[in-house]
Amino acid sequence: MNEIVHTAFQPENLATMSSKEIAELLECRHDNVRRTIERLAERGVIALPPTEDVQETGGNNRTYVTQEYRVGKRDSYVIVAQLSPEFTARLVDRWQELEAKARDPMVALNDPATMRHLLLGYTEKVIALESKVEELEPKAQALDAISASDGAVTFTQAAKIIGVKRDVLTRRMNAMGWVYRQNNSWVAYQQHIQNGRLEYKEANYTDEKTGLKCSKPYCHITPKGLAKLAELLSGGRA
Repeated sequence: MNEIVHTAFQPENLATMSSKEIAELLECRHDNVRRTIERLAERGVIALPPTEDVQETGGNNRTYVTQEYRVGKRDSYVIVAQLSPEFTARLVDRWQELEAKARDPMVALNDPATMRHLLLGYTEKVIALESKVEELEPKAQALDAISASDGAVTFTQAAKIIGVKRDVLTRRMNAMGWVYRQNNSWVAYQQHIQNGRLEYKEANYTDEKTGLKCSKPYCHITPKGLAKLAELLSGGRA
């Protein structure tokens, strides 16, 4: 008989019983139990439980895979009441046995079926965490960009901080509607000045023709804009 899966180490998870064990408790065919579960789920009486592929050994030591439903306590009573209500007492006894075992953590360590489910659960959590790390990576790079900057920076400085070529940065900023080209200079769209991503600073230079000292406003990228650009250029979204 298959063991009921219990999760003594994870109280937030409810214990489950396989549809095959329900069939064994009721002394009926497993496929009849499966059909009953599916009919009850179609009628909305129970939720369709998750399934698990279980490898078993049959005659001549041949292995085969069966698919079993993992049924919670409440739904197991509904299923038994539908199939063989006279076996309800046997089901109650089985759940009491489960709950007694669940209070002893060593039972889970010594039960291969339970450990398999625990490991599967932990694996799913690890995969979810890895996905979360990938999702947060652009934001982490954006924070690094902020810490690497000191006030508003030029496009050339910003490209070095983010780790891209200057023409790649300006091309992307232009494509995303941050800046546009005018008289050989990059001009900021007003919305990005208003939202604090871009600003203008006076830059001093010497006029080659007159030799006079002059100044001209140049578009700079603020730490806020730099962080957003680092996120966007690292695979994030606008």
